[in-house]
Amino acid sequence: MTSLKFTVKQIANILGGTTEGNPNTIIHKITKIDAGEEGGLAFLIDKKFEPYIYTTAASAVIVKDSFVAEKELPCAIIRLENPQMGLIKLLQFYETLRPQKLGVAKSAHIAKTAKIGNGVYIGEGVVVGENVEIGDNSKIHPLCYLGDNVIIGEENILYAGVKIYENCVIGSNCILHSGAVIGADGFGFMPDENYVYEKIPQLGNVIIEDDVEIGANTCIDCSTFSSTIIRKGVKIDNLTQIAHNCEIGENTVIAACCGIAGSVKIGKNCILAGQVGIKDHTVLGDRVIAGSQTGIHRNVKKGDKVIGSPALSMEKGLKALGSIQFIPDLLHRVNELEKKQEK
Repeated sequence: MTSLKFTVKQIANILGGTTEGNPNTIIHKITKIDAGEEGGLAFLIDKKFEPYIYTTAASAVIVKDSFVAEKELPCAIIRLENPQMGLIKLLQFYETLRPQKLGVAKSAHIAKTAKIGNGVYIGEGVVVGENVEIGDNSKIHPLCYLGDNVIIGEENILYAGVKIYENCVIGSNCILHSGAVIGADGFGFMPDENYVYEKIPQLGNVIIEDDVEIGANTCIDCSTFSSTIIRKGVKIDNLTQIAHNCEIGENTVIAACCGIAGSVKIGKNCILAGQVGIKDHTVLGDRVIAGSQTGIHRNVKKGDKVIGSPALSMEKGLKALGSIQFIPDLLHRVNELEKKQEK
C-alpha cells in the first residue's frame, strides 16, 4: 500500500467525495488520526477523536459531510456522507491493486482427472485429488489439500495450509484462511456395554455457499450421512468449531472461539459474539444475538437477544452478571445474621 501514491483529489473521485484544502497533496498510506504522519490519510469516524484533527500530522482526513471546523485545520479534508463506508471502499480499492499470483507451481501434485479453470493460481506443495474441480480465478496457496471430488467455485482464495476433505463443495467468492479444516469427521461415537466407544462412520460432506469467509484454524465437520451447510454470506472468525449436521443461515456472523455442537440450526442474520457455546440439536431463529461467552442450552426465538450461561434474555442476563460481584459480600452478611440469630 505504501508504494502507491494518489492525490487527495484522486481519492475523493474514487470515493465520490469533495475536497477542501490542497487537492494535489500526495497520499501514500492510511494512518490513524491521533498518530498521523506526512503523506498519510486518516479517517474521522468517531466524534470523540475530533480534537485530533486540529493537531494531526496526517496530510488529509476524511470527514462526514456535516463536519464543521472550529478552527484552522493543518490538513486537507475529504467530505463523505459515510466516512466508515468510505474507509471500506478505499481498502477494497487498494486490494484490487495488489499483484495477483497466477500459474501452477512445479511442486504441486494435481491428479490427472482434476479440472482446473482459467486464471487459477496453485502454490507450492498443493495436493489436488481425483476429480477435483477448481473454478476460474481461484487462488490455492501453498500446502493446501483438496481431497477427491472436491468442488471449488470461482474467485475463491484458500490461504496456506487449508485442508478440504473429499466430496466437500465450496461456492464462489469465498475466503478460507490458513489452517481451516473443512469436512473432517464429526464427533460420533457410541459406547457398548463395557463403555468401549465404537466410531460411527461419517459419510456426509460440507457444503459452503457463495460469499463465505472462514477464519484461521476453524473446523467445520462433515455430516454423518447428509451435509453440514454454511449458507451464503456467512462470516466465521478464527478458532471456531462447527460440528456435524449443522446448518448456519445466510449472513450470520460468528466471532472467534465459538463452539457449535452437532445438528444445531442457526437462522439468518444472527450474531454470535466470542466464545458462545451451543448445545446439540438446538435451534436459533433469524436475527438472534448472543453476547460473548453465552451458553445456549435450548431453542432461542426469532429476534431474541441473550447472554449468560445458561442463556437469559439480554436484560436479565446483564443484571445477573452485574450482581455476581456482590455475592461474596452478601454471603458474608447472611453468615453474620445467622450467627446473631443463633445467639
